[in-house]
Amino acid sequence: MSQPAAAPTGPARTVTVRVPAKVNVQLSVGPLRPDGFHDLANVFLAVGLYDSVSATRAEAPLLTVSGPDAAQVPQDRTNLAARAAELLARRNGLAPDVHLHIAKDIPVAGGMAGGSADAAGALLACDRLWGLHTPREELLALCAELGSDVPFSLAGGAALGEGRGEVLTPLEVGGVFHWVFAVAEGGLSTPDVYRECDRLREAAGGGVPEPVASEPLLAALRAGDTQALATTLRNDLQPAALSLRPALSETLDTGLAAGALAALVSGSGPTCAFLAADADSAIRVAHTLTASGTCRAARATSGPAPGATVV
Repeated sequence: MSQPAAAPTGPARTVTVRVPAKVNVQLSVGPLRPDGFHDLANVFLAVGLYDSVSATRAEAPLLTVSGPDAAQVPQDRTNLAARAAELLARRNGLAPDVHLHIAKDIPVAGGMAGGSADAAGALLACDRLWGLHTPREELLALCAELGSDVPFSLAGGAALGEGRGEVLTPLEVGGVFHWVFAVAEGGLSTPDVYRECDRLREAAGGGVPEPVASEPLLAALRAGDTQALATTLRNDLQPAALSLRPALSETLDTGLAAGALAALVSGSGPTCAFLAADADSAIRVAHTLTASGTCRAARATSGPAPGATVV
């Protein structure tokens, strides 16, 4: 059996890619499928919290991590970024000899797709480092193999994710939306939250409708209408996240009392997202949340933000 080829020759260098976090302004979850997944209507909005992924030529695969909660991030082949580099190398007959360094700023296991962002960043960084020039549609297909949220981390902006969330339709956004993200102590496992969602639904009885995108929500995004968006935010996983982490209810209530227009658990949680009227209001809400003791930290930012970008 032939051995994988070495990466294309060239000067030793580093390629760094910046990748955004996301918030799900709508996450509608369909019934459990036979394959264990759920069909989704998942409206993603990329926001201005970023990880950076740097790829440097190396003699063997290596992964390092720095930043907040770096100790919680696996630094072996189970890391989605390492799997991304291996997948790209394998598709091109190369050895995955690269040092990946992830500088974390997206909350870990916080429902903001930090791991997916790192995978998208690693794909793009390795593609540039190795001079592969993979067409964007092929990169998106590789992203979908790695996970449901990875394609959006590459694309950024705003998009409707269907299927498992990996089938993307870009969405028009007519303005800037201001957000606050309250970071909780510890993470929540996405599979655990989906299982709890299924358990709660079974206990409640009744059918689960097929997920569809909310037309009023899409119209609010197109118009850049913060007030309208506040009335249409939806997350079907929120009851499950609150069931597993009841203290999040106090965080949500605190942000609303501080002046946020709307609040929801971000994705599978436990990060809580607050939509604010403007940048000044977002800063005030963040300060109140930080002082309240109901979260570990609170960050004000805005969206939409660009997807994975070489810097």
